[in-house]
Amino acid sequence: MVLGKVRRYQLCFVRLSSVFDLFVHHHTSFSRPLLLACRRIPHKYTGHQSVHYYTATMPCRPGISSMSLGRCYAGHSLEHKLSMAAKYGLEGIELFYEDLVDHAGGSTSPSDLHAASASVHELCISLGLEIICLQPFMHYEGLLDRKRHDERIEEMKLWMELAHILGTDMIQVPSSFLPRDQISSDTNLIVSDLRELADLGLQQTPVIRFVYESLCWGTYVDKWEMCWDIVQRVDRSNFGICLDSFNIMGRIYADPAHESGCTPNAEAEARGSIQRLVDRIGPHKEKIFFIQVVDAERLEQPLLPGHPFYNADQPTRMSWSRNCRLFYGESDRRAYLPVKGVIDAIITHIGYEGWVSMELFNRVMERKDRGVVEELAARAATSWGRLSHDMGLETELSKWQARSGNSQIDWNKDSDIQYKVVEARQARL
Repeated sequence: MVLGKVRRYQLCFVRLSSVFDLFVHHHTSFSRPLLLACRRIPHKYTGHQSVHYYTATMPCRPGISSMSLGRCYAGHSLEHKLSMAAKYGLEGIELFYEDLVDHAGGSTSPSDLHAASASVHELCISLGLEIICLQPFMHYEGLLDRKRHDERIEEMKLWMELAHILGTDMIQVPSSFLPRDQISSDTNLIVSDLRELADLGLQQTPVIRFVYESLCWGTYVDKWEMCWDIVQRVDRSNFGICLDSFNIMGRIYADPAHESGCTPNAEAEARGSIQRLVDRIGPHKEKIFFIQVVDAERLEQPLLPGHPFYNADQPTRMSWSRNCRLFYGESDRRAYLPVKGVIDAIITHIGYEGWVSMELFNRVMERKDRGVVEELAARAATSWGRLSHDMGLETELSKWQARSGNSQIDWNKDSDIQYKVVEARQARL
């Protein structure tokens, strides 16, 4: 009975802490030391230490997309995936809509989705996780069927309600890859549609932010430069960009249909793109709402008709993406994109601080054995350890090393990194 009361008080304090964080997100005149001190007050009296306690001095925090830990249609529950994410020190979750529907028992009724969102929020609190965003709100902008556009606006109103219940202020919108006979190439219409979303978000309390991402197989918006131009033209404080290393380099560096796996002049194209990224987005780094770090597999054979991954109904890069993405640093699995250069530009040269999410798509996610969830979480933790080392980021792992005096970690040995991350996580809990 007493323990139950203590737990309720802890949850109350955690919620107050979350509300405070949401408040200060929009009131940045407070000093950082004061904000951090206020964040820690509830946990001093409850014995509970929040994510903020351990990451207060860390500019970047690790996250992962929920479906990257196993697809729900393969039998992997959201509860199990969140548990494994927490075990391996991943602090943020991009909540995939399909996982939310699955958690609601397959129902898409507003009441069931509301209840499922509340359940996910409580689960995340208990595990020390945060929802980065709800995603993906697909195939929205530029619809030729304007009646369908109006229907999507009504859907978005529900999504914003769900975001609030989940405790996030962000919804991700990927560029559309509908057929050309269904969407317009008119940039003015695309901008107008996305501005409509942003204005809806500004009417919410708290404000809902939208993050736009160019997919490397998008019908019209398939490069980050196009995405950035649209973000600037939308011109709303709550509308920003998601930079995804795979989608950036998957478009200009990689060509899975070519025997080499690369486009002509791939290296020069990559260097130029990275420099433009620094030059154009660098002065506006606040518009980078979060980043995704992921690599991909160089295929042994071109992805052409007859290849196991070939799908005549999909763009080649989409088929490659769905089957062959890899975590950062997995060269042993044939990762080959110049991801390190992209992320170094974003974190080191632009000075980005915020969520670093690992959005994996891979055929392994469809395996039905329960162990695949922990396997993917462990690989993600390994990737984060390598990335943190390469970028000089302070992490729980480095803090664990400092406390234990153990600074000898083989960054090429997965098990070394995974075990240290788990030990650091368990010590924190």
